[in-house]
Amino acid sequence: MKIISGIQQIGIGIPNVHEAWKWYRQNFGFDIPVFDDPGTAGLMLPYTGGKPHERHAILAVNIQGGGGFEIWQYTSRTPQPAAFNIQLGDLGFFAAKIKSKTLNGAFLNFKVKNENLISNIVKDPIGNQHFFVKDPTGNIFQVVDNSNFFKESKAYTGGAYGVIVGVTDIDKSKKFYADILGFDEVVYEKEGHFTDFEALPGGSGNFKRVLLRNRSPRKGPFSRFMGDSQIELVKTLDREPKKIFENRLWGDLGFIHLCFDVQGMKSVKEDCDRFGCNFTVDSNPESYEKGEGTFDMGEASGHFTYIEDPDGALIEFVETHKMPLLKKIGWYLNLKKRNPEKPLPDWMLKTMRFNRKKD
Repeated sequence: MKIISGIQQIGIGIPNVHEAWKWYRQNFGFDIPVFDDPGTAGLMLPYTGGKPHERHAILAVNIQGGGGFEIWQYTSRTPQPAAFNIQLGDLGFFAAKIKSKTLNGAFLNFKVKNENLISNIVKDPIGNQHFFVKDPTGNIFQVVDNSNFFKESKAYTGGAYGVIVGVTDIDKSKKFYADILGFDEVVYEKEGHFTDFEALPGGSGNFKRVLLRNRSPRKGPFSRFMGDSQIELVKTLDREPKKIFENRLWGDLGFIHLCFDVQGMKSVKEDCDRFGCNFTVDSNPESYEKGEGTFDMGEASGHFTYIEDPDGALIEFVETHKMPLLKKIGWYLNLKKRNPEKPLPDWMLKTMRFNRKKD
């Protein structure tokens, strides 16, 4: 059975993993490490120039819930920026969505700290408030008003809530994100000039935009922690878009993938095969015939695969087998023997707060 619990994390290629994580801790509350893993990216060969590369990756989450960030740095080469100025509507992940139930407080916090605000608080086509900010590397984040939080903390924001993705064909992408990933409800579908986009690079043009969300509540072990999420499709109507990762490697600077937590990888594979978007990377290809294999990620383990959306943006699926809950006492969660549909108890996931990295 295919189960998608929600957005597990958004991958972010950056130049310095430790400096980036400190900024995300202090500004977005991503202060709980799930893993901190230097090593070799040996399985992503289709996207790393055909050879393995050394890297350092940290997966961090916010106790208030939502997706995490996989903060990813090449250590065997210098990560490269795009050779052009990325604009809204270029193909791939343009911005990450972050949720906040104290939007005014979050905005004022960034304003007081002078932390790279791009816009004032603005409204989308149906009146939902949000604002844009960027990190020191230039990655753009949309902070959106949302009250679906897992646990209260002092942070002004919660976890990752989705992405803004540039596409060439709205209808084709709508079908992909609905049929494969469960974003089957259209919140709005509009065309024209949008004042809430004006402050963004290339945002003063004309666009078609569609906001999608999942109609039914997610199931699975981490569904209550990850919560609901959104995908916003944006097609530029004034110019020919460029691929954000054109002539670059996965892991270079920017949003490198969107990852979903799943159960039933065999069913996920069958579903993707029927749709025509076959796995391009598979950490455990033998597992479908020989039983469930696992891939070691240091303090966590599981099975991961990749597909591409209709314009080549990378979607990752991760079936988690083991993850740390309380590292200090060696308490690790084994998910292989649990009911795949049943959410983990809240109290169990809340113990992750004791792993916080404090500045």
